[in-house]
Amino acid sequence: MNYESVSHFAQTWGLVYFALLFGLVLLYALWPANQKKFDDAARMPLNEGPLDDEPIGKGEKL
Repeated sequence: MNYESVSHFAQTWGLVYFALLFGLVLLYALWPANQKKFDDAARMPLNEGPLDDEPIGKGEKL
């Protein structure tokens, strides 16, 4: 394989590949079974309290 053949393949089938990849990602993101997981992730910054048992700022340097 030389540069010209790889370049030709990328120019002709690269768009199709990325369009299919985008479609799969969009389908995954909009699939109804994933809604609860994404809603929980969206609300995560609003949850109160640290995620671990150690208090925030204890022994940490910024």
